[in-house]
Amino acid sequence: MRYESTRGGAGVGLDEALVRGIAMDGGLFVPARLPQFKIDDFEGADSPVDVASVMLRPFFSGSALENSLRNILEETFDFPIPTTPLPARSGSVSLLELYHGPTAAFKDVGAGFLAACLSRLEGDSAAPLTILVATSGDTGGAVAAAFDSRPGMRVVVLFPEGRVSARQAHQLTCWSDNVLSLCVKGTFDDCQALVKAAFADEGLSGRYRFSSANSINIGRLLPQTTYYAVASLRHYRESGNKPGFVVPTGNLGNALACIMAREMGLPIGPIVLATNANRTIPEYFDTLEWLPRASVQTLASAMDVGDPSNMERLRGLLGDAEILRERLGVVSVNDEQIKSAIVEDYAEFGFATCPHTATATHAWRHFDEATRDGQDWILVATAHPAKFETIVEPLIQTVVPLPKELEAILSRPSRYRTIDPDLDALELAMNEHFRAGPLDAKGTDGH
Repeated sequence: MRYESTRGGAGVGLDEALVRGIAMDGGLFVPARLPQFKIDDFEGADSPVDVASVMLRPFFSGSALENSLRNILEETFDFPIPTTPLPARSGSVSLLELYHGPTAAFKDVGAGFLAACLSRLEGDSAAPLTILVATSGDTGGAVAAAFDSRPGMRVVVLFPEGRVSARQAHQLTCWSDNVLSLCVKGTFDDCQALVKAAFADEGLSGRYRFSSANSINIGRLLPQTTYYAVASLRHYRESGNKPGFVVPTGNLGNALACIMAREMGLPIGPIVLATNANRTIPEYFDTLEWLPRASVQTLASAMDVGDPSNMERLRGLLGDAEILRERLGVVSVNDEQIKSAIVEDYAEFGFATCPHTATATHAWRHFDEATRDGQDWILVATAHPAKFETIVEPLIQTVVPLPKELEAILSRPSRYRTIDPDLDALELAMNEHFRAGPLDAKGTDGH
């Protein structure tokens, strides 16, 4: 299959799209066409590996990885992704738990898949590949964990100063010497702008062989379609109903994966995007004008995005706002509503939810009665609440136990350096770390 740029540039094969991350014209790679499936195509396929083996096979046509697809999937989906029915007062509602991976966040799926692909493509390369990743919370940790100590791979993680939780910060900064963690004096959008500027700098990009592991890389999106396929097929087989999904979203990658699965023919009903107080997407649906702006800091920090990159893909796939608002719902949830939802979730469901998941539960609770009770819903849980203990525990007045995966991460020493949101500062940090040796135990301006 060929992958085209959202900006009209020449198409490439999957292998080049994975390695490049971003198209030469600055656009994002998208499949030349989405394959179409019938439910019967998945007969006998129940597990994520089995479902993905069917659904992703066309995307790997012509790739050097084509014959390795199942092994890649077995390496990616090596942890459970359950759908748990919720004891709701009315209507059918379940929770899709995406936080059982090595860093307790949904991004473990895409990051693990991308690492499995790139390590196979780049295993014999003489020059290392450098993965640049901007993160507003969970992406960087998942990518660092997936690529940690992999031969021929280097990772540079950029995260915004003071805008991630302490436990998130730790999981961004506790990896081996092939991972450089940079705390940027700015917002997530500043981090993302630095990544794009580095890719655009031909000299720097040529020296370091940059690739991306953000959801701008098509390798992040493809595997994420799988858990929507698995959850929807399971629900449809049990009930005969197409479930709707409420998806917490910041940079639109996870939501786009759900939308892609529906466009490929999976039994998915309505899709509602749950955003936080960063209202770029809701206002686009309201005003029909795309007006990106600086992000604002919220309790749902991984969703603090003011200029979602994947809107470029979404508009190319479905159309502009007039069409999007007919095909999708969107709900903006502020911090006070997030707090209330966390309290209500614990009281009603008997377990804690993270601030991001709480945007989905709040949206569902505040649907009109006919929408909430007349449609089966699956709410997407994107991260383990223990990663946000300073927010969640005071609200529910109890301790959230650490999952063993997160406990292991927090036991590792942390190191990072702080830089200005400037390309020269980024280049200097990379030169010093990768050419002059690793950071010391505490790093520069580290902890």
